[in-house]
Amino acid sequence: MCSAGTGVGEPDEPVEDVDAVARDPRAVFSSLLEDDAAELYDNAPCGYLSTLMDGEIAKVNGTLLEWLGYGREDLVGVRRFTDLLTGGGRLYHETHYAPMLRMHGQVRELALDLVAADGRKLPALVNAKVKTSEDGQPLLVRITVFDARERRAYERELLTAKRKAEQERERLERLTGTLQRTLLPDALPDVAGLDLAAHYQVASKDQVGGDFYDVFPLGNDRWGFFLGDVCGKGPEAAVLTSLTRYALRAAAVHDTDPVKVLRTLNTVLMQQRRSGAPRFCTVVFGLLEPDDGGFAVTLAGGGHPPPLLLRAGGEVDFLPTPGGQLVGILPDARFAVATTRLTPGDVIVLYSDGLTEARRADGSMLEEEGLAEAAATMTGKDADAVVDLLRALLTDWSGEPSDDTAILAIGNPGTTAAVPAEAR
Repeated sequence: MCSAGTGVGEPDEPVEDVDAVARDPRAVFSSLLEDDAAELYDNAPCGYLSTLMDGEIAKVNGTLLEWLGYGREDLVGVRRFTDLLTGGGRLYHETHYAPMLRMHGQVRELALDLVAADGRKLPALVNAKVKTSEDGQPLLVRITVFDARERRAYERELLTAKRKAEQERERLERLTGTLQRTLLPDALPDVAGLDLAAHYQVASKDQVGGDFYDVFPLGNDRWGFFLGDVCGKGPEAAVLTSLTRYALRAAAVHDTDPVKVLRTLNTVLMQQRRSGAPRFCTVVFGLLEPDDGGFAVTLAGGGHPPPLLLRAGGEVDFLPTPGGQLVGILPDARFAVATTRLTPGDVIVLYSDGLTEARRADGSMLEEEGLAEAAATMTGKDADAVVDLLRALLTDWSGEPSDDTAILAIGNPGTTAAVPAEAR
């Protein structure tokens, strides 16, 4: 008796066992697998071809034929692999591809352009491997071709973006350099009886530094000088630096007393503080006056590292201004005073904390003690030589500085002979 058939004697149609498939999902997976290796080769998602050792094409798959627009009869037994390359590609094949294949038996991820039947160029990545006989004799070359059009387009876009970024960075560095130069003196002035030298180094070429210095005339053979460090970096620091420099100059013209100069600057910065973000700085302001073959020096400090005094006789002293407070923080900030004389052969050095806070790779910091120890070898030298040695010291301690550094050296060239202490 026939049941479920469509007619007498017809076999029953197969009935899918849905429950069986649900119980064994691998059955569905197995049904999707390719069983025909030839069909898989011919329609693979990449190009395949095989050549004889002289490069003659012996086999090519349908994918590559479709990409290049050739028929199988146009290539197999008719052309060599090099015939599919551009002129530059053929040159690269002879100078790199073929020698590498002979030496190593394979090449990987070579970027080549294949030429299609209509002259189009197909950017490709090529892998190749030599097939050998059992006794190691080379038989043929198997080549895999990957379509690199999207990758090449991405690389071009990336290269264009990189060039634009480099151009923008160069433009920014030029603008930053120009702005930085406007915040520093073009050149130190010629001062009768004194040698002046300076060094300025920013931690980043694309940011305006916050350190500043200047030397300027006040009349009657007197000179004002200062060195300081404003808070922050970049445009905000540039604005504050410009404001600070001109406020110091203007205040000194009105009254040369260093303490009063810093008080005036403090008032200016406090007014700016009320109109926006806090703006403050550290600074040392000094006054130079001729004094019996030397120069009398009066300093006022506002939270800045103490200047360094190098004596002709070999002594090294700091000129601390203890109690000097940051400028622009408190309305009634106090500023400390220090005085000394520059006798022949003496040099006074002002610097920012980028020098004393220079760090080596092991994390050790130069600090004031290290600076004083190094400065002991610099006594008796002129201002230019001292600055050069301090630059070398900074490089030794911090090849890639993390902070801006300013150095200003003022020396009395005179004679380098030692001067008795009672004459100072």
